[in-house]
Amino acid sequence: MAFIKEIFSNINITAVPKPEVKKTSEEYFSDKPLGSFVSGNRTTFRIFAPHAARLFVHVFDSPGKKVNSIFEMSMDHDGVWEACILEDLSGKFYGYKILDDAHKWDGKDIPLAIDPYAKALATYADYLNPRLSIVYNEEYNWHNDKWIKINPRDLVIYEMHVKDMTAHVSSGIKNPGTYKGLTEKNKKGGLNYIKELGVNAVELLPTHEFSYYELPYNETSHGRKNTWNPYEENHWGYMTAGYFAPAAKYSEKNGKLSDYKWFGTKGKQVNDFKNMVRSFHRENIAVIMDVVFNHVSMYEIANLQAIDKDYYLRKDEHGRFTNESWCGNDLASERPMMRRLIKDSILYWMTEFHVDGFRFDLGKILDYQTLEEIIAEAKAINPDVIFIAEPWGGGYDPTSFSLRGWSTWNDQIRNGIKGENPYNGLGWIFGKYFGSKNIDCVKNYIRGSLLGAADGMYHSPELSVNFLEAHDGYTLGDFIRIFLNEGDNKVNSKNINNHVSLSAEQMRLNKLAALFLFSTQGIIMIHEGQEFARSKVIEKIKDVNDPHAGKMDHNSYEKDNNTNYINFEHSEINHELLDYYKGLIKLRNENELLRHAKPHQIKFYKTENDFQLAFTIKDSSKEFLILINASEKVMKFSFPEKKYKVLVNPDSAGINILSTISDRINILPKSGYILTSKLN
Repeated sequence: MAFIKEIFSNINITAVPKPEVKKTSEEYFSDKPLGSFVSGNRTTFRIFAPHAARLFVHVFDSPGKKVNSIFEMSMDHDGVWEACILEDLSGKFYGYKILDDAHKWDGKDIPLAIDPYAKALATYADYLNPRLSIVYNEEYNWHNDKWIKINPRDLVIYEMHVKDMTAHVSSGIKNPGTYKGLTEKNKKGGLNYIKELGVNAVELLPTHEFSYYELPYNETSHGRKNTWNPYEENHWGYMTAGYFAPAAKYSEKNGKLSDYKWFGTKGKQVNDFKNMVRSFHRENIAVIMDVVFNHVSMYEIANLQAIDKDYYLRKDEHGRFTNESWCGNDLASERPMMRRLIKDSILYWMTEFHVDGFRFDLGKILDYQTLEEIIAEAKAINPDVIFIAEPWGGGYDPTSFSLRGWSTWNDQIRNGIKGENPYNGLGWIFGKYFGSKNIDCVKNYIRGSLLGAADGMYHSPELSVNFLEAHDGYTLGDFIRIFLNEGDNKVNSKNINNHVSLSAEQMRLNKLAALFLFSTQGIIMIHEGQEFARSKVIEKIKDVNDPHAGKMDHNSYEKDNNTNYINFEHSEINHELLDYYKGLIKLRNENELLRHAKPHQIKFYKTENDFQLAFTIKDSSKEFLILINASEKVMKFSFPEKKYKVLVNPDSAGINILSTISDRINILPKSGYILTSKLN
């Protein structure tokens, strides 16, 4: 790590007087463009750091080498530092040395900070994540690409990880684990698989440049000892480093980070990301980014801590960084220039990368003024932009998000229907009520979890993102496996395929959960592999001491291995469930009434017990009858003098007419039907 400790000496720099400015953090604001800019033979660097005493930009010809040039910057009265160099520095690398009053000008013990507005970043493979910003100045031809225009109530979102979808050998992808790999067609994995599934939006786990590593296992740094992550990685990406730069990891060969030294040095990740978005758009699939504006890594030496920790980060009354995110270093979104950074980032990804929407991790940590300004300014550019948040983190308030036009993850449906955990926190499909849930809650989930009724949180259904599985927690398939195995989550690793293959009872419960989910009003979200009951079995890896190896995983954030990679052989093993999901998605996509029903168009019928659900969705021309039996008894339902066509039965789902039923129907335990009839 000689690069980190490099000493810059014998450089003759004339000090630039800092203007005497006395402002509170809330008073600082500038609308000057920030970052690095090239115009002809002139390169300008600008960074906001109001509490710095002196600030230098260091320019490098290549990463890992001695600094090529150092330029001292001058600060205006709004806290913005600037240096203008009479040279085109496109493709060069740079970083900032920020000195406070306690440091000498050479800054020997000061980390080299990245530009928060850098368009591309080069990273050295180490847990401190030393980086260099790149003066990025390339054009891109979008070939008339445009945002996807889609009504929120039509959304069927596929939450996925860029690498996981193509990294496994079963995907057949030539460029596994990359943005480029996702665009390959006529393969089992990647874009072709997603298109055939029928979803109309993908939600990418974090693809901002992020901290790839955690502390070395069982070693202490920054006052903490890593006793929790023997893999020493942040595979999911919830540790943002660069809010304008795509993650370079997904433009590299499919290897372990330990195989690299410097990566991202060519900046090709920028165009690779754009090519990926354009490929999804050609298939009429929207791209949603999972963004992390709640915290920055506490280990990374190059982030906002190094620039101005007293401005960008929240502190408590004792001067310690707050930790409402449970990840440390909460961002002070309420500060005008931090708010601007968040908004600038969102608008940049919309306009420069054609991103269709955003999912905000731990959205409740952000202040409401920031949330209001983000959605207003984004919709002024693209009225169809999608905004989704986790309505928790520093509180819980889905209704306040709803009031501001933000959709949020509906964890009440997840907990009420599936449950909170497979041991003692089961939900409705298991014939149980989680917590204080009841049948009125279940019925209101169908309507869209509307305010004024049980568990109601939303002003309209399109603000509710209905899901049963996400990246964190057990997969739905494993949740069911553990329940039916009486709480045992150990797996016989000698025959994973037998473990993955669904028993008849497992199949029934997976279909039952899917049927309920796709019968709800609102946005539908499924997680990668949910459609074939993916199992996340912790892989046993040489030289990694994971005491949980061989068990099903509920928090695989750190595993860049087969625990997370999508094995498409397993989709073939459970093709019956995969086909069932495809059928439900197609049925929903091709029947507007199933997505856009008004509350008065949904009528519930009396059933023998609370774990049997019968309701119609009807307009002037068509009626759907949906029957879901989560009980252990046969559900009997009569409809004299009426005929229904079967669209979904316990075996299959779709829009093809499976059969015709008249008078009555018996629904076996843990199964359901969707029937339809024309009214004129």
